Amino acid sequence: MLKTVRKAFQIEDIRKRIFYTFVMLVIVRLGSQLPTPGVDPTFIKEFFAQQTGDAFNFFEAFTGGSFTNFSIFALSITPYITSSIIMQLLTIAIPKLEEMQKEGEEGRKKIAAITRYVTVALALIESTAMAVGFGRQGLLEEYNFVSCAVVVCTLTAGSAFMMWIGERITEKGVGNGISMLIMAGILSNLFNGIVAGFTNASANGTSSGWLNLLVIAVMFLIMVIVVTFVDMGERRIPLQIAKQVKGRRVYGGQNTHMSLKVCSVGVLPLIFAYSFLAFPGTLIQLIGGTKSGAYLWWAMHMSTGSVGYMIISALLIMAFTFFYSSISFD
Repeated sequence: MLKTVRKAFQIEDIRKRIFYTFVMLVIVRLGSQLPTPGVDPTFIKEFFAQQTGDAFNFFEAFTGGSFTNFSIFALSITPYITSSIIMQLLTIAIPKLEEMQKEGEEGRKKIAAITRYVTVALALIESTAMAVGFGRQGLLEEYNFVSCAVVVCTLTAGSAFMMWIGERITEKGVGNGISMLIMAGILSNLFNGIVAGFTNASANGTSSGWLNLLVIAVMFLIMVIVVTFVDMGERRIPLQIAKQVKGRRVYGGQNTHMSLKVCSVGVLPLIFAYSFLAFPGTLIQLIGGTKSGAYLWWAMHMSTGSVGYMIISALLIMAFTFFYSSISFD
């Protein structure tokens, strides 16, 4: 592995792409610490300290602390992910978009442009809901039209900038820009979790604390190995090319295979399923607050780990996996 990394850095083009990606990720992490103008940081800390449900855990996992800090990148690239999913659904439902997708590179560019516009529209809607919903509860230092407009413009621009960074990483970096941004946010939370784990094990003062930490580390390693094994797995479908006689020469007649990945859809079904489950709780919390009867019922019956949550999430993941697998296969 070290030999491969060393060879990669010896190639100038790969070295430039890695450095470009690193700079872009540093910019994202720095922007994640910049607070949104007009926001009361005390309210944010108190608000998330009182959370009893899991309505915002999904966003927090992808933003890497940007959401709880309510930085300029609080929305992260979640509007872009939702926009991409919507466009994939519409591509099947709308014949015009389906024709556009079959036009090749030119058609994909048009769909990508439409996806960007939908992303900005979704970011505008989400930022407006947050500015109004949280603003009524004390998020803004001064709750008025100007303050809400500043928050909406800041969050929308931040999400659009994140989308631009993801596309630049895909074009000029190592590729898979959106996945790289998601990975950066998850890894930042992972680092905080590791620090918290060592702190709790040290404070416990017993061997059980260190044993729990060791079990978590082993389970994490096993999960990484299993996920990598499944992700790299492929199904080889045998193909036989028919013989063709041209003049006195015979062409073809050979056996080959077509490789299909076992998990060609990646994490898209999980993202869509968890987004779908997180939306009702988030909406209830923004409208009625954490003390409303609807939110208390949702937190009790649909929190992470509850039977209802696990059953519905499993069914949604299987349904979306089937749907995206059919798209990928086509």
